[in-house]
Formats: sequence, structure tokens, C-alpha cells
Amino acid sequence: MTIQQVTDFLETIAPGHLQESYDNAGLIVGHPATEVTGILTSLDCTEAVIEEAAARGCNVVVAHHPIVFRGLKRLNGTNYVERTVIRAIQLGVAIYAIHTNLDNVRHRGVNERIAQQLDLENLRLLRSKNEEGTVGSGMVGELPEPMLETAFLSMLRERMQTEVVRHTALLDREVTTVAVAGGAGGFLLDDAKRAGAQVFVTADYKYHEFFDADGEVVICDIGHYESEQFTTQLLAEVLTKEFTTFAVLSTEQTTNPVHYFVG
Repeated sequence: MTIQQVTDFLETIAPGHLQESYDNAGLIVGHPATEVTGILTSLDCTEAVIEEAAARGCNVVVAHHPIVFRGLKRLNGTNYVERTVIRAIQLGVAIYAIHTNLDNVRHRGVNERIAQQLDLENLRLLRSKNEEGTVGSGMVGELPEPMLETAFLSMLRERMQTEVVRHTALLDREVTTVAVAGGAGGFLLDDAKRAGAQVFVTADYKYHEFFDADGEVVICDIGHYESEQFTTQLLAEVLTKEFTTFAVLSTEQTTNPVHYFVG
């Protein structure tokens, strides 16, 4: 089984042409004709992830975030991006990124996994890009039963395994409809309001952007890593189901660069 066969399969789930214009999804390091010995899935690709892949017999890392996002003019190890690429080449580990194209699919995508973590039902895209409703951004759905806002926040913190939830003022009403967007999803706030969501779960909100809730919805910022962390398991699941001739493993590294002091 070659890298090309693996990437061809992944692109049946999240075609490369669905990535945003600024993105760099695809095969970043490695040759398509290389035989696969094993795959390690991860949210991020770092030096530690490359070392782990090699140590566990995997010569391919499938990550959500591209390690190379902008053009590299030199490869001399002056930053973590260059060092990661150099180490991957040294150890013969290919790197494939499946980023905004996986954000932009309705089924088996990043946002569907978040919705599943929260037990949301009747799922639909927040912003559809085609008539079929299979391509677009974000997700919205209903809770099985209405919840008080504080109860929802507790559930959100537990299910998404986050240290803290930054949120706007509570509105003293039950939560029935929830909108979600993995990563920096603030651009979908108006869509969340139009969808009738009482809560909008996303990440990377800046101070002044919280004012845009404007008493219409509760914005919940759970952190970028926290919002997308279950993508690692998602990728491992779909690859394990498709390929049986080599191992598909999930990284044991916590790649979140953000830490919280709660003492």
C-alpha cells in the first residue's frame, strides 16, 4: 500500500479542492510511491510527533494542521517548522495535512465530530456552499433535552476536555440549539444567530469580538486545540476502517502550545 493510495482515500472524504485558498493541505513531505509501514494521526505535526512516528514504526504522519503553512526560504533549523521538516526527512517520515478541506465537509469532518461529542441531533451545516448541504462551514444541531446555560457549560467543559470556557454573558434561557465551529470560527457568528442557536462554541475569539454576541447568543471559546483535538481519533478511525495491512495509531503527544495556570 502506497502513500498515494492512502491520500487518494483521504481525498474521497475531504477533497483537496475544498481547502481554503490560504491553506496548504496535502502531501507536504514524502514521495507518493513510498510503501506505507504505518500511520500516526495527530492534530499538529511537531518534532516530537515525528520522533514518535518513527519509534512506533510509522512512516506517515497524517495531521490536521499543516506544518508548512507559508513558503520556506531556508531549511537550516532556525525554528520548529524547519526542524520538524528536517527531522521528517532524516527519519523517512512523510507528512500529510488534511486541514480546511476536512473543516468544510458535512460528513466525517471536524465539526461533525464536535457535534457528536456534545450529543447534538438533526445536524446541518451553519453555512452551506452547495445545494446538497454537504460542503460548508460549521455545524448546528439540537440537544436531546433542553439544558440550563450553566449545566450546558459544565457539560461542554467535560465533553471537550478543556480547562476553561471563556464565554459572554449568560442570557438566562434554556439551551436547545447549539452551533459549533472548530478552530477560529468567529466568522460564522451571524450564521449561528440566524440558525437560532442559543450557544456558539468555537475558539480564538479576541476581546472586542466578544461584544458581537450583542445579547443574542452566548459565545463559548473553548480553545483552538480543545475544539479540534478529537480530529486525531476521527482520522485514526476512518483510516483503520479502510486499511488493514498496516497499523494506524493516534499520537500520544499533547501538542497544545497553550497551558493554563489554575493553581
